[in-house]
Amino acid sequence: MKTVDTHTHAWGEPTDELPWAADVLPPGWTGSYTHRDLVADMDAAGVDEAVVVTTPLYGRGVRANEYTMRSIEAHPDRLYGVGLLEFFRSGPEAIVSALKRVTGHPRMLGVRMHAAHEYEVIPTTVDRCGDWILDERLEPVWRAAGDLETCVFVFPKAQQLGHLATLADRYPETTVVVDHMAWPDETTSPDEGSWTEFETLAEYENVSVKLSSLPRSATEPWPYEDLHGYVTNLVEWFGPERLLLGSDYPWMDDWAAYDDCLSWLETVETLSRRDRAFISHRTFERLHG
Repeated sequence: MKTVDTHTHAWGEPTDELPWAADVLPPGWTGSYTHRDLVADMDAAGVDEAVVVTTPLYGRGVRANEYTMRSIEAHPDRLYGVGLLEFFRSGPEAIVSALKRVTGHPRMLGVRMHAAHEYEVIPTTVDRCGDWILDERLEPVWRAAGDLETCVFVFPKAQQLGHLATLADRYPETTVVVDHMAWPDETTSPDEGSWTEFETLAEYENVSVKLSSLPRSATEPWPYEDLHGYVTNLVEWFGPERLLLGSDYPWMDDWAAYDDCLSWLETVETLSRRDRAFISHRTFERLHG
């Protein structure tokens, strides 16, 4: 079965041309994880295509997505990209222009909002109840994303799912993809609020969800059975047609091997072969094909 990993990262060593804005690296890492490293790991794990999500390592400036763009150009048949953006520019024209520039390449799928972090040049401080994504200054971004038929990828905590429902309702023409199942943690349960607000969010057809970064949320080893209830509920609420598989590699390196970040999907007993086909590649092709 074809596999598209919808959430990976890649970056080079710091250079004068592309310096690091800060050492935002996976636990225990000090150097690069290049697009060549990623493709080699994809080959070893049997992954056909992957999406490189720009790391905050490069900040949010004009050249923040340069390494991601170079990765796509180096592997045009294997890699896609998601960019970062300075969302609070001086005016709506500037932010819309920046969005067009970042998503202008046909294999750049959209931009990411780190909703679960305080808005900073380097999004590192967790704020599970922050509401900056509702800021009225972002209206041009949400509307332009719909006009451009690109995606906004949002990384929230469960406590922010209500914000996403507000935005999905306000901008029905804009495709929203929720990263990492809203990052389940010790404050959540698959059958209790606030994580179960996903059921309300599923009423909005413009919202999809990544089943990604499971090893970081899991308290049990592979195949992360403590998270299977979350997956089962999302399949019930969204249908497999709006769910996507992702690894978050190499950020998962401290918790799991690359293959483990994806192969858990085959062990979830409640999923049919059709379910797995949509999650592993067909939903991606429907959204971005």
